Amino acid sequence: MSRTHTSDDRAARIRDALDVDGYTVVENLKGQRHAIELLQDVGRFVPQYGGTVEHEVVYRPGNDDRAYSQSRNTIRAHTEAPGWSPSPRHLALYCHRQARCGGGRTDLLDLHVLCAHLTDEEHELMMRGTIAFPGPDADVGGTGPVTVPMISYDGERPVLRFSYNLLTAADYDAALDARPPVAQLPLGQAGMDLAHRVGELFERHRVQVLIPDGALLVWDNQRMLHARSEYADEARHLTRYWIAA
Repeated sequence: MSRTHTSDDRAARIRDALDVDGYTVVENLKGQRHAIELLQDVGRFVPQYGGTVEHEVVYRPGNDDRAYSQSRNTIRAHTEAPGWSPSPRHLALYCHRQARCGGGRTDLLDLHVLCAHLTDEEHELMMRGTIAFPGPDADVGGTGPVTVPMISYDGERPVLRFSYNLLTAADYDAALDARPPVAQLPLGQAGMDLAHRVGELFERHRVQVLIPDGALLVWDNQRMLHARSEYADEARHLTRYWIAA
């Protein structure tokens, strides 16, 4: 269950909730600046695509045929920036205005819950099947793909990297009608089958969060899969942050 923080030690409580639950919702904030100050106490901001530390998650015309943050379409289960080394430890979404249509949820699934429902063969593929995850562009310090399994380890802590779109369409922000030849997919048919299986488990066991206006959702990006449900309200507006541990 998510937790709401109201005391002056919110940053410490956020860290505790991330350790225990993998995510938390922070309400009763005094605006975006307050959210930024809390996040700076949690960790260091990491530049995102294009080199900025803020990304506006808002509908932009021209993206209607893609599973992309600035479309209104469903985005399937993934972790953020799996080709970054390291990938962002935490993600945060500050909600300026939530969709009034009931869509636009941020859905989450803990790696531990996922692994409890995978077959031995599926778990083995996530542990042993290496993928060249595309990384950042050279103009933001990119060094090329990160070739790793979907589950690797930082000491004893598992690190999850996953993209439904990459496994099924060979693209992070795939066109909705993308159907590339199986031979072009990172793990071929086995990877596509795994993506569909993870998608089914995600739908069955996810936690659904509709972030309230003025609230902040933070989660462990190396532990939690996340997705976004379709929405119709074009006024929906969130700001995304990547955070290093």
